[in-house]
Amino acid sequence: MANKEALRELQGRLAERLQEARELEPTVGWLAVESAGYPFLLPLIEAGEIFQPGALVTVPHVLPWFLGVANLRGALTGVVDLAGFLGLRERVPQAVRDQARLVAFNPKLEINVALLVDRLAGLRNAEQLTPEAPQDPARPAFVGARYRDVAGRVWQELSLAVLARDERFLRIAGRE
Repeated sequence: MANKEALRELQGRLAERLQEARELEPTVGWLAVESAGYPFLLPLIEAGEIFQPGALVTVPHVLPWFLGVANLRGALTGVVDLAGFLGLRERVPQAVRDQARLVAFNPKLEINVALLVDRLAGLRNAEQLTPEAPQDPARPAFVGARYRDVAGRVWQELSLAVLARDERFLRIAGRE
């Protein structure tokens, strides 16, 4: 029970810091998340609210990474398992779902989608990270720069704005 309360407190603090970051001068900043053990950076300007996963309505005949539809603040929102979409896992383990979070896309991107991420890892800014050389020149357009933090961990930036227009991301029906 204490873990759930600590997670709620962390989520509340992150939401407050996210709002504060949006109100400050525009600077480069990211929401740091983890999915299937991989660290990702989502641009703050492209990220929306953070939600605790609730009831999902499953949708028939969709790809496995499209988990269903959730009611987030009165809006029907598609929920995508980030790790599943990226091919990092096939199914979300129940233990992960219990502590996962949904990161909605910023409403300005005009797409009702939220990414299921395994863990929130705080906020990052440009002063905390050192750019790394890209490893794969044939990466998808939504995969941005790589950064190393002071602990030596390499983070991969994902552009939600580009992802929102990616043909593969938008094609949820059928088989891969």
